[in-house]
Amino acid sequence: MIETRDGNLLLDDILERSAALHRHLCPRQTLGARMGMLAGRLLGLELPQTNKRLFTFVETDGCFADGVSVATGCWLGRRTMRLIDYGKVAATFVDTRTRQAVRIRPHPQARLEARRYAPHAKSRWHAYLDAYRIMPDEVLLEARRVELTLDLDRLISRPGARVVCDECGEEIINEREVHREGQILCRRCACGEERYYSSDNESGTGSLAEPSLVRFVPSGRIPSLIGAEL
Repeated sequence: MIETRDGNLLLDDILERSAALHRHLCPRQTLGARMGMLAGRLLGLELPQTNKRLFTFVETDGCFADGVSVATGCWLGRRTMRLIDYGKVAATFVDTRTRQAVRIRPHPQARLEARRYAPHAKSRWHAYLDAYRIMPDEVLLEARRVELTLDLDRLISRPGARVVCDECGEEIINEREVHREGQILCRRCACGEERYYSSDNESGTGSLAEPSLVRFVPSGRIPSLIGAEL
C-alpha cells in the first residue's frame, strides 16, 4: 500500500474509487493514480484537492484519465483537466498559484520490471496490475520539470464570458471565440480543419420538425432516433 503525506488518500482508497467508475480495475488506472500522487508530492500539494489550484493536462483519455482524476481531484467537469490527445499515457500537472509544472510518464522499462515485482502473476496483464501498485516511483515513473507554452489564464478563462458567433448564431463560452475581419466566430466556423461534424443546414437555425435534425423520443429507458439519417 502506498501512502502519501498526511491528509491524502492511500493508493488503495484511490484505486477503489477509480474502479467504481469502471466496475473494474486495470493497469492504466493504477498508472494514472500513481502519477497523480507523485505530482502532489513533487509540487507540495495535498491531493485530491478540494479547490482548483492544480490543473492537469492528460495526453490520452479512458481509464488512465480517471485514475489521474480520482488521485488529484482534477476533473473535466470542474475545468481543472484538459485533454491534449497525443495518445500517450502521460500527464502534466500545473500548480496554478506558483506556475510550477511537472510532466510524468511511465518509465520506459516499467513493463519489463513489472515481472520482477509480480513474478507469480498469471499473465503479463496481471503482472502490470499487481506490480504497478508496489513498484517504487523511480522504477515505475519518470518526472521532469516543464514550462507551459500556452496561456494558462486564457485557457482557464473567467466566469460569465460569453459571446455569439456571427456565422452560426451559437453561443461561445470561456473566451474560445476567434476575431476575424471584425467578426466574432466560433472555432468551427473560423477553422475548417477543426470541424468534427457536417450538417445539411450549415447556417441558420432550424426546428426539430425538420428531417435533417435528430429528435430523441423516450421509449422506455432507451431513446430512439426519429427523422434522422445515421
